[in-house]
Amino acid sequence: MASVGTTVEQFPVRVFGGPTALFEYGGLRFLTDPTFDAPGNYEREGRRVLTKTAPAAGHPDNLGRIDVVLLSHDEHPDNLDNAGRALLADVPLTLTTPGGGQRLGDGAKGLADWEAIELDRPGGGTITVTGVPAIHGPGSREEVEPVTGQVVGFVLTGEGLPTVYVSGDNASLEAVREIAERFGPVDTAILFAGAPRFPVLFDGASIVLDSVQAAEAAKLLGARRVVPVHYDSWSHFTEGRDELVAAFAAAGLSDRLDLGL
Repeated sequence: MASVGTTVEQFPVRVFGGPTALFEYGGLRFLTDPTFDAPGNYEREGRRVLTKTAPAAGHPDNLGRIDVVLLSHDEHPDNLDNAGRALLADVPLTLTTPGGGQRLGDGAKGLADWEAIELDRPGGGTITVTGVPAIHGPGSREEVEPVTGQVVGFVLTGEGLPTVYVSGDNASLEAVREIAERFGPVDTAILFAGAPRFPVLFDGASIVLDSVQAAEAAKLLGARRVVPVHYDSWSHFTEGRDELVAAFAAAGLSDRLDLGL
């Protein structure tokens, strides 16, 4: 379990591997991009497209109550797998992309850029979840989305609560800069990293933040704490824990990086 310090801002974040993390915020329990299937090859139209290399550090049956799933996108199995889809049926609300909200149906709501939803807190008051820009590859949204699809990130805010940013599968530091201008500084940033690459896409460029970019994103956000996810358990992730540690050290941000050590 990743956690730092004892102040309200440093609430525990449980990381399961891949993009999946669980945290309680304002009395509600949030789960990011649920992926709980066993290791193996994932095929599309008879072709192997992705290979999962390690199991999740937990099982859906042992999660307890989940109030909200924050789903960056529903179209790739390393962000929503078969077990994750089954889990959604028992979750009251899934927040995702506008297209994903249509595909997933009941219980799912798509958020456009800067669109916000208010959620009632168990003890009174509300949490605001704002959909924020994310681009799943290098270049403009117009260049990237026809190839890798639509993605959304999230910012969580509330009276007396820390500001939390969940990046989703974002590769754009310009998007991070826009988010920082509106919401920074951020108390906790759950950053998707791992530098996933495919030779056939964008000349092999990373389609999510690499480790150096993750450190730069932390600077832009003024993040007090960064909990990285999406850097292990899949063969197309080309950078892992060691690269993250080195990049944050080089940026003078080692004290911000929370790997659950």
